[in-house]
Amino acid sequence: MNTFVQLSVNGIGKGAVFALLALGFVVIFKATGVVNFAHGSFVMFGGCVVVATRDEVGWVAAAVIGIVCAGLLALCLERLMARSRHADPFSLALLTIGADVVITEEIVRRLGVSVPFLGEGWDSHPVTVGGITLFRTHLVALVVATVLIGAFFLAFRYSTWGIRIRAQAENREAAALAGIRSSQVTAAAWLVAGVLAGVAVLFIATQDFSGAGLSRGTHSIALAAFPAAILGGLDSTAGAVVGGLIVGLVDALSAHYISFAFAKSAVFLVMLVVLVVRPAGLFGTGETARV
Repeated sequence: MNTFVQLSVNGIGKGAVFALLALGFVVIFKATGVVNFAHGSFVMFGGCVVVATRDEVGWVAAAVIGIVCAGLLALCLERLMARSRHADPFSLALLTIGADVVITEEIVRRLGVSVPFLGEGWDSHPVTVGGITLFRTHLVALVVATVLIGAFFLAFRYSTWGIRIRAQAENREAAALAGIRSSQVTAAAWLVAGVLAGVAVLFIATQDFSGAGLSRGTHSIALAAFPAAILGGLDSTAGAVVGGLIVGLVDALSAHYISFAFAKSAVFLVMLVVLVVRPAGLFGTGETARV
């Protein structure tokens, strides 16, 4: 029983990180209708900036710089895509794939054989509570993600930006007629997604989370948030959080009770089962067409 509780708590901690990433997928999709496959490169870029600056400015300042730079990279990609604003969402999704490959490969080339860890202060410092050993990385991630997700939902519900993005997601033409500038809403959505990716890498590139430092594997782990977004529904912010927690729990439990190699497959298997039952995801809204 203790083992199950331990795995569940650690899985929720991992799921909180996946929820941050899944929120990035969802907020961009709601604002633009585009599935952003370059999310992994935002994660890698933020981590790379932390590695490049921490010796000079210290870890805390480097982390802040990395988060900001990840957001700016996302904003730069949005500005690039704005030049093709009349392209269909499928073409823009392909553009994000190309950008992801270019950015990720360049970062991997610069890192070389080094695989630095980023979780200074909490990585590899387990906490024992009532005979249950918990990873401090996952606990810190859970706290940080709870604060950020709470702030996101408050902004999404009550801020001007949140109202505008919801209006644009509901009806882009009507939103434009109401004076909502699509370019500002879209840019802010990409910036938010990039910032969340920059936060997530601080927990992904640790020994407790992935067992490896900043590397190509970090990119693969970041893309595991895509099934989380699909599970919850690509147009549902609440679904992104639920999907992230499901992915974290499935990954942690299947890695222990079945095999570590099967864990990633288990995540996609759960996604397929959910999509068979609910094609729009657990909280997604399916499109209705008038015939």
